[in-house]
Amino acid sequence: MSFILAIDQGTTSTRSIIYDDSLTPIASAQEEFPQIYPADGWVEHDAEVIWQTVDRTIKAALDKAGMTAGDLAAIGITNQRETVVVWDKATGKPVGHAIVWQDRRTASVCQKLKADGHEAMVQDKTGLLLDPYFSGTKLGWMLDQDAGLRARAEAGKVLFGTVDSFLIHRLTAGKAHVTDATNACRTLLFDINTQSWSDELLALLNVPKAMLPEVLDCADDFGVTDPSVFGASVPIYACAGDQHAATIGQACFTPGMVKATYGTGLFAVLNTGDTKVPSKNRLLTTLAYRLNGKPTYALEGSVFIAGAAVQWLRDGMKIIESAPDINGLAGGAKRGSLTLVPAFVGLGAPYWDPDARGAVYGITRDTGPADFALAVLESVAFQTRDLLDAMARDWPDGERSVLRVDGGMTHSDLTLQLLADTLDAPVERPDDLETTARGVAYLAGMKAGLCPDLDTFAANWKRESVFQPQMSEAERAPHLARWQDAIKRTLSGS
Repeated sequence: MSFILAIDQGTTSTRSIIYDDSLTPIASAQEEFPQIYPADGWVEHDAEVIWQTVDRTIKAALDKAGMTAGDLAAIGITNQRETVVVWDKATGKPVGHAIVWQDRRTASVCQKLKADGHEAMVQDKTGLLLDPYFSGTKLGWMLDQDAGLRARAEAGKVLFGTVDSFLIHRLTAGKAHVTDATNACRTLLFDINTQSWSDELLALLNVPKAMLPEVLDCADDFGVTDPSVFGASVPIYACAGDQHAATIGQACFTPGMVKATYGTGLFAVLNTGDTKVPSKNRLLTTLAYRLNGKPTYALEGSVFIAGAAVQWLRDGMKIIESAPDINGLAGGAKRGSLTLVPAFVGLGAPYWDPDARGAVYGITRDTGPADFALAVLESVAFQTRDLLDAMARDWPDGERSVLRVDGGMTHSDLTLQLLADTLDAPVERPDDLETTARGVAYLAGMKAGLCPDLDTFAANWKRESVFQPQMSEAERAPHLARWQDAIKRTLSGS
């Protein structure tokens, strides 16, 4: 048994990928699932549907590979973070819809907590800011809507978890209620200094401790699949939030290394090693990963809309028929004619404005679909620049390395050239863009004794291509200026 299954449960789709012990993908299956928008700024998922996509994609990948679950040595799970699931402990069935990380319904709760003076304490303990992005206020909101649900939670009859915990509970037929440190550290309930759930934070957000999962390392014993699920008992040996798994998949193990993932959102992570760097520029101090009980810290910039803006062009505006069509369309536009701020669900780092909404500037009678396409791709590059500039201010004396990128948008050469030009820095694309799944597959394989240590894994990392900046500072400056002007106009306080 030298095969590893990686379950990559994302915001818009689920993928199951089978790797051999050299981390070469053997077979995969992917399935999209619906997004639910009950109100402005609200985003939900049906967690039962998510489970069904996991079940079907695993079986489809095994079928494509000509395998059974008994051929697997280990399973690793990576997941959309901060999305809140509450489920019945006895049946495993979700209690209501999951509230997605993009959801902004608790903005007023966060504003009140800030006004009451709690943000400094929260930031010191968690490294996070008081924003509806994180899980804790979402969970508190769910419990506040139903006194009966709160009573069941206090009695430990319903459980809370991010998507990883829910999937592990179902995979193990209810035997395991666990998470890993990277998912726990995004809940507003976990103290990254003590590496444990915080009674003070639980009290602040009125969350019963009885419903919380046990927190493990990223490579650990998360339980064994029940034979009733896939016909075999397979150990679950790895779990990590998607951005942390991508950091590992990109082999960013040395302080100063930076990766940026371009999926539904945009997430840049700077490894700061043993040093927990408090951000003064509205970034997040978080865990890169935790192995053998030892936390490795990071600074992270989180942007809510990146690839989701391409989906908006496809599904909302009907400007393109498929995501790759954006490249040819945008290539026919002139830079500077249109500026899009994709604050569809508020602005994330470094602005943290949940009430901002998307805006477009510069529309004229000549504006056409190509201008919108280019403006979407430019917005991704501009938002990346904002994050890396903030990181440089927070960690001014740290060593810097080239930016490593991954995620669906990085298939686009045009996007990466825009990125290099906007950053005035080289951008590296790896030979395997599925770095999130690869990262958690590596962790599971390492725990199973199939994959090498971190240093060897890093030495084997391969670059497919590098994009060098081709724009002078004189050309770049006006583009950065119009972006900053657009941001100022879009902020809700403006």
